[in-house]
Amino acid sequence: MNDYFQNNIEHIIAEISRIELKIRLKLAGLRSVNGHNNDEQFRGLYVSEDEVDSILGTDLNGTDSETLRSQQSDVVELTNSILQLEKDIASRKLESLRRGIKLRLDKLQKLFQLSDFDIDTLLLAALPEIDLKYQRIFAYMQDDITQKNPTVNLVLEVLSKSFSENLKMRNAFSTNAPLIKHQFIQLHDGRSSVPASLLSKSIKIDERILQYLLEKDEIDSRLQSFSQLVRPEIRLDEIILPDEAKDLIAMLIAQRPQSLVCHLHGESGSGKKSTAEAICSELGIPMLYIDLNRMLLKEAAVETLFPLILREGMVQNAALYIDSYDILMTGDNGNKLNADDLLSGLKKYPQLVFVASNKEWRPKETWQDSSFISIELPIPSYALRQKLWEKYWDKNTPLEKDVDLNNFASKFRLTGGQIRNVAINARNMARMREPGHQIVTAQDLSLFCRNESREVLHELARKIQPKYSWQDIVLPPDLFEQLQEIYNYIKQYYKVYSDWGFEKKLTLGKGLNALFSGPSGTGKTMAAEIIAHELQLDLYKIDLSTVVSKYIGETEKNLSLIFKEGQASNAILFFDEADAIFGKRSEVKDAHDRYANIEIAYLLQKMDEYEGMVVLATNLRKNIDEAFSRRMHFTLEFPIPDEDDRKRIWQNIFPAEAPLDTDIDFNFLSRQFQITGGNIKNIALGAAFLAAQNGNEINMNNIIKAIKREYQKMGKLCTENEFARYIELVK
Repeated sequence: MNDYFQNNIEHIIAEISRIELKIRLKLAGLRSVNGHNNDEQFRGLYVSEDEVDSILGTDLNGTDSETLRSQQSDVVELTNSILQLEKDIASRKLESLRRGIKLRLDKLQKLFQLSDFDIDTLLLAALPEIDLKYQRIFAYMQDDITQKNPTVNLVLEVLSKSFSENLKMRNAFSTNAPLIKHQFIQLHDGRSSVPASLLSKSIKIDERILQYLLEKDEIDSRLQSFSQLVRPEIRLDEIILPDEAKDLIAMLIAQRPQSLVCHLHGESGSGKKSTAEAICSELGIPMLYIDLNRMLLKEAAVETLFPLILREGMVQNAALYIDSYDILMTGDNGNKLNADDLLSGLKKYPQLVFVASNKEWRPKETWQDSSFISIELPIPSYALRQKLWEKYWDKNTPLEKDVDLNNFASKFRLTGGQIRNVAINARNMARMREPGHQIVTAQDLSLFCRNESREVLHELARKIQPKYSWQDIVLPPDLFEQLQEIYNYIKQYYKVYSDWGFEKKLTLGKGLNALFSGPSGTGKTMAAEIIAHELQLDLYKIDLSTVVSKYIGETEKNLSLIFKEGQASNAILFFDEADAIFGKRSEVKDAHDRYANIEIAYLLQKMDEYEGMVVLATNLRKNIDEAFSRRMHFTLEFPIPDEDDRKRIWQNIFPAEAPLDTDIDFNFLSRQFQITGGNIKNIALGAAFLAAQNGNEINMNNIIKAIKREYQKMGKLCTENEFARYIELVK
């Protein structure tokens, strides 16, 4: 026999041999009191002594049957054998541990602070699961053929040396005792409807603990639907993070902490899980991933599952990663669990714990003294997004010549996870479209960039699909030039702010705010659409009727949601008829005035914080509060078009496919009717329907009649001075 255990199983077998000797000792004591019984008429209804002798004829180490019978006849000699075996096991265990051999029973004892009595109880409970012969033995010892697992009473009798020790060891089966608290064993009442006494309850070893002792490392079956053991392969130098986060992580790794809760927070795809994996990789430990959303869908109660999670993490020597922590922050879940309740259970976990959420969160004051660190993983800066695009783009997949990934890094404020998804989806689309070629276009990338941007503004805003381009709008040259400056401002945003360092000089006001003022129909909405179309960004037109609320605080809530989700969606926000909410602050005469002014102040704050583009459109610039005007980077006044501009609008308004009569007098139309581009659009469409109804080409008669209808909508009279020779058509 070696002076050490060569492996874990060898140690388990030796410990079972020791427990079996204790069972023999108990049997010897029973026989010395009860004498020998061999009533053959009840064979099959009970376990006989001869059967027990036969079962125990040879032990797990192959001891000679005659030697064992000799031991059973002499209680003192058997006791000495147990003492000698315990001494041998202890000596061999020490040598095994010195040699670095991992013994799982010893690990459980140290991890969960189990007593020697707890270990022996665990082994007794494991015997019927390892070999069915022990079911017959326990049935015999308990004088009950149906009782095949040891009861608390039998465990106490086999393992206790005296009655006083028996009473003391009952505490091992209390609710807070390690065996019960960590669910190593379960106590069963049996089939009786009357609650059984503690002594009569049978003991069953937990299946996961048994499998662990027998070197099976699969996650507990009760946890598999919402958990995963991750063997980290991501290195820390592969993670692209801001310097502040890197410094905190470096400090954390240097300390090699125990019992530390690390809160990682940032938008979905910001790299929380990857960061945790990289930290675990540096520490050389696995990570047990827990999806709280899926866990809370389980029928089992949290108070049952959570101890199993902690136990699993401990036996795997793993850090815990608890995802979707946001669901606990409001306490709004069916299990009545909140973030601080869960933290209290994590406080003494012996390894690193990560809790991940989209929102920032701080524990209650009572937890401030515990080991807790919060690391923000913000949406990457322009410079980091450039690196992420370079990291995730497969160099073997060609791009069209006009595609510059830096432009996408500039226009779309995506997280690392979102950039990875865009790269994968764009490559897949190219493969389907052109098998063997796989060339990715700018349209492919723009499509998936917009898809990755969250579109959750629909309740408060209407998404506009931009279709207009630069050639569709007719404006005075200076105004047209200002629009192009706005376009270039957004296009070169990150070059100026990031590459040229202006970001370090400014805390707020890093977005672009533009005021478009002028009469209805002069091109304000079209101008916003053109910029969105050229930049390939989403455009949301804010429905002010859903934003402004009579209820105190509700308007601010709606505005906060608009700007937050607009930022996440990389969208241009277009506030039409903006004076309804951006109007001048009034003198405070009542509570309503005071809260209205609060709303305006709040809106100013959100505009300062917003890093995208905001367009305010109003018919009357003078109605806009001066505080908003000062925050505008561009102020554009859209005039009613002059005669030359009206002529260009008339000539461009009809599609190439529309059948136009050659007698249309564009000079007359642009000279006589001083109307806006919006009016001209309505007239052209109305004339087209009149022509289609009459089955002819679009001619002057159709256009004049359509002008009459537009004048009626505007409340204007059709005068001979304007309509001249066509006056008869509109009478």
